[in-house]
Amino acid sequence: MITSTQNERAKYVRSLGRRRTRDREGRFVVEGTRLVKEVTRAGIRPALVFFTEDWAAGAAGQALLPRLGAAEDGAWPVSDAVLAACAGTETPQGVLAVVPVPRVAPREGLILVVDRLRDPGNLGTLLRSAEAAGAGQVVLAPGTVDAYNPKVVRGAMGAHFRLAVIEMGWPAIAGLLAGRAVWLAEAGGKVAYDRVDWTLPSALIVGGEAEGAGEEAAQVATGRVRIPMAGGAESLNAAMAATVILFEAARQRRG
Repeated sequence: MITSTQNERAKYVRSLGRRRTRDREGRFVVEGTRLVKEVTRAGIRPALVFFTEDWAAGAAGQALLPRLGAAEDGAWPVSDAVLAACAGTETPQGVLAVVPVPRVAPREGLILVVDRLRDPGNLGTLLRSAEAAGAGQVVLAPGTVDAYNPKVVRGAMGAHFRLAVIEMGWPAIAGLLAGRAVWLAEAGGKVAYDRVDWTLPSALIVGGEAEGAGEEAAQVATGRVRIPMAGGAESLNAAMAATVILFEAARQRRG
């Protein structure tokens, strides 16, 4: 059992809390039974697993541990203190895994571009919604929070393993979107979101709440789309706005 927070494996897990280390290693941390189960469902071999004895003795541990034993660097029992030091939550659920960044192929469908969204909880919700609505892929433009930030991973609830999430610069994004109707979501958009024909090859750009989308996004966009508001509300946050539009697009595509 690993009982020291200064253990080399424990220090390695903690180091993955930094984006620089995640980028270098091509790995990130998932926490809790639900996300670890998503790893096994996706057929991903973890690099390393930590679990507590209490978790291993429970129903979840007994069901999942046999599938986690093939981790590249092993599945290790750890003390509660070690797990707490390595986890990003205040009340860890007893298990975490270090996993490689998944390579999910883009699907046919709407492309969602996220520009300058810096709130990790918002991006996590947005990824979860994009996956549920059947988006083809999500592209993260420069200035957007890291998709593998621990708060993003928790909020996305496993979407990372089923949805193509790709970081790109604006020249590459412009090339990807060529030939599509590219709609920029903004409060003053000229067209209501439910008046757009989303069955055509389309892309949606959503900016962050603080600054909105940048000039590069405005140059790529071929139109502006809005969500009509009742009462005194001026706008929705980025995740809510994207969710509304994504599910309208999904409704239209279903016919």
